[in-house]
Amino acid sequence: MELKVFKNYDELSQRAADEVINLVKQKPDAVICFASGNTPLSTCQWIVKKAASEKIDFSKASFIGLDEWVGISPDNIGSCRFFFYENLFKPLHIADEQIFLFDALAKDLNNECKKMDNVIAEKQGIDLMIVGIGVNGHVGFNEPGVDFNLLSHVIDLHESTKSVGQKYFAGTTDLSQGITLGLAHLINAKKVILMANGKSKSEVIKQALKGSVTEEMPASIMQKHTSGFVFVDEEAGALL
Repeated sequence: MELKVFKNYDELSQRAADEVINLVKQKPDAVICFASGNTPLSTCQWIVKKAASEKIDFSKASFIGLDEWVGISPDNIGSCRFFFYENLFKPLHIADEQIFLFDALAKDLNNECKKMDNVIAEKQGIDLMIVGIGVNGHVGFNEPGVDFNLLSHVIDLHESTKSVGQKYFAGTTDLSQGITLGLAHLINAKKVILMANGKSKSEVIKQALKGSVTEEMPASIMQKHTSGFVFVDEEAGALL
């Protein structure tokens, strides 16, 4: 694992966007996994800008969604699917056959997990995974106590995740479970970038990077990734 500290959120976001752009230049059929949410938002915007200015062809790339809120409609502005289409897929003109997201309304969520695992296996793994970190150390919806060896799975959300998650929705929303790639997918990805910005993430970043590698702090698994990178701004890295 390697730590990179950037002056601010914008520099961090541009660098993460460069990683995606450079990967697709080198490997047009790259398999890219993205998180949704506030942290990667600017990265998505920079990818769109850079793709336009550099005329990058994304037509052969594949996109894997990291997670989704169970029971939330895809047209809900708080859904991960809505985020991806608005901020990445539509602006980049990504075709539906290039996109692999969890169906959080599926009757058989375990089958959704198997389908995602099969897609990743058929594509010979994820080339680049970009994730964030929750204030409780979760990555995706891999909450504290999660088994590091899990592939895709459904999980009960912690109270902090339910509470923080409300900011993405127009009104109070019942959030009880998530469907997510497992940390086995993260450790198997060819390259992983964990991003964090702002003072509110400084303590959890310290715990994840300087503490023990433990399932009680899911993000600590980054310490074991031989091609793992942690991108933080100065505020998030203030306690390191």
